[in-house]
Amino acid sequence: MAKRKNARVTVILECKGCIRNGVNKVSTGISRYITQKNGHNTPNQLELRKFCPYCYKHTIHGEIKK
Repeated sequence: MAKRKNARVTVILECKGCIRNGVNKVSTGISRYITQKNGHNTPNQLELRKFCPYCYKHTIHGEIKK
């Protein structure tokens, strides 16, 4: 059986705990990680606990759109 190609998808994970000091103090993360996930096995958005150098602690980083 032939393997499917392009099952791996590159995603960007962004910190959900950071607050940027910008317009209206919108809650947008500034700590980002780039990783890959299997699109067939994990169709939902990915959330991982990663270290945020701006918060100085481990926080939840969620998948964002490119």
